[in-house]
Amino acid sequence: MKIFCIGRNYADHAKELGNEVPSEPVIFMKPKSALLQTHTPFYYPEFTNELHAEAELVLRISKNGKYIQEKHASKYYNGITVGIDFTARDIQDELKSKGLPWEKAKAWDNSTVIGKWLDITPEMKKNDINFCLYKNKELVQQGNSRQMIFNFDKIVAYISNYFSLNIGDVIFTGTPAGVGECVVGDELEGFIEDESLFELSIK
Repeated sequence: MKIFCIGRNYADHAKELGNEVPSEPVIFMKPKSALLQTHTPFYYPEFTNELHAEAELVLRISKNGKYIQEKHASKYYNGITVGIDFTARDIQDELKSKGLPWEKAKAWDNSTVIGKWLDITPEMKKNDINFCLYKNKELVQQGNSRQMIFNFDKIVAYISNYFSLNIGDVIFTGTPAGVGECVVGDELEGFIEDESLFELSIK
């Protein structure tokens, strides 16, 4: 299983962090150990003082592929959910200022949350999917797939130019504006439309 992530895929989020809006997808990866297993508690990592939760739509790869054409890309994923790409923002800012890779800020053990999967049906309007994150019962982040700079099919095709896609791989498709800090005791809940797909307590 591979965890692919697309950075800066919402213009407003790129701007809120002072980043340029990209002309092509920005790819980074996380190891399998970054995935928080079901029923495993999430603990605030001791190496950061500024933990941010980034809610994203996540795709599930259902077919092996390489060099996939964009017009065929939709045949290679069959599930969608909402997840969290946790970020140690203070660590990331320090590494970025030095021009260094920032896996330490993104890819540590249990830094990735994936909600319950929904099947992608032919009727689903993939370019109009609402999702959101609540913290302590208050809405803190929301987005819609139509706001993405690069849509699902373009992302899948682009990644496949560099990496083989395999059944069970997942793709985090980018986070909209509104990311914010989390502290111990916060309760997070992620939705697609009106359906709750995960609940998480920070311990």
